[in-house]
Amino acid sequence: MLKSRRGLLAAGISAIVIGSIGVVSTLNAGAEEIPASPAPAVAPAESEEPLLTPPDKLPWGAEPEELEVGRDGASSKSLKSSGFDAAAPDATGEELGEVYAPKGQSSSEDAPEAVPPTPPGLTAKAAKATEPVFHYNAAYQDAVTQGTYANLTIHKPKLDKDDYHTLAELAVVSGRKVGDQTIEQIVEVGWTVDRTVNKDDDPHLFVFSWVESKPRCYNGCGFVQYSKNIRPGDTLPLDTTKRFGIEFSAGAWWIAYDSEWVGYFPISDFPVDFSKTTQVKIFGEVASPTLETCTQMGNGLPGTDTVGTPARIGSISLISGPTVQPTLYTLGNPQYQLVGLSARTFRYGGPDLTKSPKCATS
Repeated sequence: MLKSRRGLLAAGISAIVIGSIGVVSTLNAGAEEIPASPAPAVAPAESEEPLLTPPDKLPWGAEPEELEVGRDGASSKSLKSSGFDAAAPDATGEELGEVYAPKGQSSSEDAPEAVPPTPPGLTAKAAKATEPVFHYNAAYQDAVTQGTYANLTIHKPKLDKDDYHTLAELAVVSGRKVGDQTIEQIVEVGWTVDRTVNKDDDPHLFVFSWVESKPRCYNGCGFVQYSKNIRPGDTLPLDTTKRFGIEFSAGAWWIAYDSEWVGYFPISDFPVDFSKTTQVKIFGEVASPTLETCTQMGNGLPGTDTVGTPARIGSISLISGPTVQPTLYTLGNPQYQLVGLSARTFRYGGPDLTKSPKCATS
């Protein structure tokens, strides 16, 4: 169910949402880029569980500070030009509700079990004839930790009309063997370009979780909202670098973006103990109906490009974990390429659409 951000705050109702940084001048910001007035914090309704309290410091050790948010409905381009960190996705202040859509995992044996919606460019019959294909430029490390954080460059890659999404994310995983299978609990955060989820082509903040290896939904399904400034589904600034993090504390996996705690997934949602990780994953991902696709990952430049500046995932860190030594790999279409710059940083993405006759005319 959609609810107005301003309406909820004015009514004094707490909502459980279903479903490094460049400084830019604001002197030339247009009226649509002017930030809304800060809204007061709200107390939880009596019928809801009391909100948990996040750690005093963000995963990277900084004191939390309020984000600079733009006017409701501001585009990712205008957010960049005005120096804001995020904005509500709709000009009326409407928040996105929970959305079920295909969500992969970064290993070849994993596959989503939820039935995905039909991409805008396909008929239902055509979509039903094939399973989603997931393409990855990824890093993973088997490690016992209390979470992870990293710097992600945020872009607006081209999403082909026949495809599902293109995104970048980090994920914390706890897996256990049951017979020949590995059953996993997962919490994720990142940015995504997804018309089904977000109704436009801009990059948006998302959260997602898996219970017993079964996908739940975007931006909800147990996620508890904490911040009054930033919510899953909000539009993010184009071509910037922001820090994303996930940390376990006080019975919950807390999601951090830039300078604030966004909210959390309580471990009471999971049927087994999920208070630490067995693996951390950080990756770029494209979901399409076929192996051949014209959707870009990252900013469209392959990680191996030495002329331009490909998308980057950097300063990967493990919280209360071992030394960062991830394994890098690709999966899916080889047009997506990555290259390690150090143990903690890699460039990724592709393809250059101008070099593909099919994609250049699509």
